[in-house]
Parts: sequence; structure tokens; C-alpha cells
Amino acid sequence: MNCKSTRIPYRQTGVFSKLVLDYIDQVDAIKPFMANPATLQGIQQAIEARKAFKTNRSVLVQELKKQYDGVEASNKVKQSIESLLSDNTFTITSAHQNNIFTGPLYFIYKILHSIKLADNLKTSLSQYDFVPVFYIGSEDADLDELNNINLGGHKLVWNTKQTGAVGRMKVDKELLKLIDAMEGQLSVLPHGNDIIALTKKSYKEGETIEQATFLFLNELFAEYGLIVLKPDNKELKKELTTVFEDDLVNQTASEIVEKSIAALSDAGYKVQANPREINLFYLKDDLRQRIIKEDTRFKVQGASIDFSEDELRKELEQNPERFSPNVILRGIYQETILPNIAFIGGGGETAYWLQLKSLFEHYKVPFPVLVLRNSFLLVEEKWKALISKLGYTTENFFSSEQELLNKLVIKESKNETKLNGSLAAVEELYDSFKQQAKAVDTTLEKHVDALKTKTIFRLQELEKKMLRAEKRKFTDQQGQIQKIKAHLFPGNGLQERHENISYYYAKYGPAILQLLYNESLSLEQEFVMLTEK
Repeated sequence: MNCKSTRIPYRQTGVFSKLVLDYIDQVDAIKPFMANPATLQGIQQAIEARKAFKTNRSVLVQELKKQYDGVEASNKVKQSIESLLSDNTFTITSAHQNNIFTGPLYFIYKILHSIKLADNLKTSLSQYDFVPVFYIGSEDADLDELNNINLGGHKLVWNTKQTGAVGRMKVDKELLKLIDAMEGQLSVLPHGNDIIALTKKSYKEGETIEQATFLFLNELFAEYGLIVLKPDNKELKKELTTVFEDDLVNQTASEIVEKSIAALSDAGYKVQANPREINLFYLKDDLRQRIIKEDTRFKVQGASIDFSEDELRKELEQNPERFSPNVILRGIYQETILPNIAFIGGGGETAYWLQLKSLFEHYKVPFPVLVLRNSFLLVEEKWKALISKLGYTTENFFSSEQELLNKLVIKESKNETKLNGSLAAVEELYDSFKQQAKAVDTTLEKHVDALKTKTIFRLQELEKKMLRAEKRKFTDQQGQIQKIKAHLFPGNGLQERHENISYYYAKYGPAILQLLYNESLSLEQEFVMLTEK
């Protein structure tokens, strides 16, 4: 795939929050909520902080080897795992819930970003080694968010009656039906059968969604050395039982994070995630429900399970895998079990991580460098041709449909849609009227001002009507603009939050992953448009 790469500032896109934009620009109001900036110097500072923290590397490597046992792991992945035993090896981590078939494109983008940053740091800081890790958020139970993909303008939804953590759900006949539907759409493309074969190889009936996701990502990224981590793991959770116990018994996290939220709100930023008194779920079989405290008992919401405090401590000690952190504690779990120095996340993730620095400080866990994940807009040749035919650039399409049409009409119309002369001339005329009236009676000055305001308003309305009338002559072009906008910005959102990688893989094969890797930035923080030549 031969593409032209164009970068634009995130602010120019008009689709990112104030908090994210201010974080990129490192404004002073954000700095109290971060440890180190997303720069090479910030990475070096994070390494020094991580060196002073004891990570149980032997348990991590032991569990990773178990996870990869019986899996076709590349030599590069095996080397990545072994290297984690060295105190000079650090991880670059991205994370996401296990959407079926990887869900939206940004799932893939964040993984490739972590790989690219790790590779670049190996060159910049050659005295260390860096390993990319993808942390599967398999304990998430929000099925409605994870059970669908968009393909070719159609939404494919997995209708299953299973409950609990999505990662523990099983591939069933309903999910296999979706693969059949995907095959019908993708098999006509050059590499359609290839991506379907990879999907079928990973998503086999009876396999858990977590394991299927693990296998699928290994198929896609093993040659890049990516380690895929399944954190739904008893031995790894043992590393955080002290923090879990503190949250259950003392509700420490909620108090700390609430203060950070208040400080962010005072600085004018929107809160991304709110803590609960207890930030752990009880996870067992097909159950994942909140743990709540009522009087002296700890109850599992929606289930006939409850504990005394002593019983709960014993349950945590014997079965730590049954305790699942929510968004407030998930990050500190991740950073405790991994020798991590940088976290690659989207705008929402960056926002809620900024709420957590004080929590990390309390538990004396190093806070990672936060790197906003790469964003891409993929423009195929047919869309580039249509954009050029209309006289636009791809960047123009970050504007609204009406702005685009107005620009086209003003440029292409044979009729002038602006009134001859200038409204400034009208203002000057009324100013002369005002001076003349004022000389007769000063009380008439305000009357002339009111007449001027009314006249200019009506003339502006006339211009708008002229433009609307002229726009009706451009219905074909308006339809083309709508078509382009619907493809590049489906639902008025970013393409990466809607489309699935399977279409692009079916069209371009593994070359699409290599292209995205090549064009991935590491610490530059810009929006990238890839236009097919």
C-alpha cells in the first residue's frame, strides 16, 4: 500500500478534549497530575523511578511462559519474555478490553504505537532493553460495548446470553455466525480469505474470549515481539493483595482519588471516572459483581454471597483471582506486576490516569509516562479522487458538512452570494446619519444605532437566504460531501472509533500493519492522515 503521510496538530482536528490538548501542550494546570512528560528525558526519569521499585520479574516471566505454553510464539516473543528477567528491561504498555475481533481500529493503533516506541527507545537508550506489552482487559463485563464491530457500513452484533466477565465467556455458535457474515463480505477482497482464516484459527467454539483475543493478537503481532498479557491470573494478583485489602477494609483509594478529581475540576477539566467506596468486583465463574459494604458485612451485589471482614480477608488470601479491580485500581495493578515506564492510551484513558497520580504516590508505585496513542485517518484512493474532484483537501473534511458546502458554493457559484459593496459601508453610512441626527437632537443618537443594528441584521439574513438558494443548485456536490463525511467520519466521529481492521487487512494484507507501524509516531504526538496514492 503506497501512501502519502500528512500530520496535523491535534488541536486542528477539533475532536479532542481540552484536557487531552492541554496535556499534549504541557500547560501548567496539568503538570501536578503527571509524573514525567512524554519526552525522552521524561522516559529516562521514569526509568530511574522504576529502578527503585521492586517488580517480581520471576513471577511475571513464569506466568507469561504458562500463558504461551502450547502457543506458536515467535522467537522474538520468546526473547521478549526472557529479557524481562533482566533489571535493565522495561515495558511499554497499552491496554484494552477484549472487544470481539479487536473492535475499533484504535485497538490496533495503540498496540503498534507501543511496539514503535519500544523499538525507538532501544536505539535512543541502547543501554536498556524495551518490550511492548498489550494488557487484555478481559475482566470487563460491559458486553454491549464489546460485542460488536462495524464492517462495510454494517454493524455486526454478537447476541449471546452469557453473563459475567466478557473474557471468560465462550465462543459460541452465535459468534461463529458473525465470522460467516464477515467471510461473505471480505472473501471477495485480495486478502479476505487470509484474515478470515486467522480469525477462525483464533476464535474456535468453546474457547474463551480472552484466549481467542490472545491468540488473534499473537497471530497479528508475534513477528513484532509483542507480549500479550492475560492479567486474570491468581499468581499475578497475589502481588497486589495488600492494596486490595486496603481498598476493601479502609476504602483508601476513593478518598485519595476524590481529592484529585476535585483538583482537576477546579482547574476546569471534566472528570473521566469516579471512584466507588470499594473499587473491586467479585469475580467467579460467570459472575462479576460489585462488592459493597453494608453495616459489618461485605456483600456481592446481585448475588447471595456475603462475608464478614475476617472471611473476606481469608477469601482474598486464598483466592486473589476472585477480586477484579475496576478502572481506579486497574492501573496500579498493571504497574505493580510490570516493569513499566510508559503507558499508551487514548484520550479517555489519559484523562482518567491523570486522576490517579496521588493514588500511585500513596502506594509508592512509580507512575508511568502517559503517551497519547497514535490516531490515523485512512483515505483510500477512490475517496482521495472524489475529494480532489470537489476541490478539497483531506484536512478540509475535519470541518462540518455545512462549512464544506458553503466553501464550495462561494468558490464555484456563478452568482455572487455576498451583497455588492460592504456591510462596513452601511455602518459608515449610519454613522454619518447618527452625527447628523445628534446635531438636531442628542436623544436621536440611540434611535439611529437601533436602526443600524436592525438594517445590518436584515442584510445579513438576506445574504444567508441567497447562499441557501444558491446551495440548492449544488445538490450533487452536497451528496458527494455527505458520502465522504459518512465514510471518513462515521456518525460524525473519528474513523478509528468505528471501523474494524479486518476490512483493511482483507484489502491490503499484512502490509497494512507494516504501513501503520512505519508511520506510527513515538513521542511526537500529532494526528496522521494516510492517503493512498
